[in-house]
Amino acid sequence: MIPFTVVTGAAAPLNRANIDTDQIIPKQFLKRIERTGFGDFLFYDWRFQEDGKTPRPDFVLNKDNYKDAKILVAGKNFGCGSSREHAPWALSDFGFRAIIAPSFADIFFNNCFQNGMLPIVLPEETVEALVTFIENHPGSLLTIDLEKQTIGAEGFEQVHFDVDAFRKRCLLEGLDDIGLTLQNEKAIATFEESRPDWLKHTALAR
Repeated sequence: MIPFTVVTGAAAPLNRANIDTDQIIPKQFLKRIERTGFGDFLFYDWRFQEDGKTPRPDFVLNKDNYKDAKILVAGKNFGCGSSREHAPWALSDFGFRAIIAPSFADIFFNNCFQNGMLPIVLPEETVEALVTFIENHPGSLLTIDLEKQTIGAEGFEQVHFDVDAFRKRCLLEGLDDIGLTLQNEKAIATFEESRPDWLKHTALAR
């Protein structure tokens, strides 16, 4: 997993509440077995017209100032709906490293951390002020410093955000569950070697 330390990039304003996972990545695109490639279908019904190919010029991610955005600023209850992990996969594959919103659906919130993406909860009035700033200054760069837990931009007063200490450490070090386990690889190997021989082998099913 790519460590998250300091991320600077354009922020895209998607000022809608209750954006569910079926809008983030529609169900017809969940057939892939890899974690990659889902970014092409992110917000598919909003990004493309009925033919599925022609971009909708009025959708924020189709505008030049936001095509390469690394940060998404959205409304409350982001990621609600089904628990599909493909939603953070699609956002990450598209290029987003962080999402800022007043609130998130719990499962989506947890899945973001597991996939190296930082979900940031801020008061609703702060998010609204940030959306207004971005819309008035399209293409402005935001900087998220995870170590300091701050968000800043030229012309916008720096704000502080909270994050769980364990999750913060995992993001800073680029550790998912497998990475955390492998940190104890020597201890695991030592334990396995200390077990009786008959416990080191899985019995064949009868």
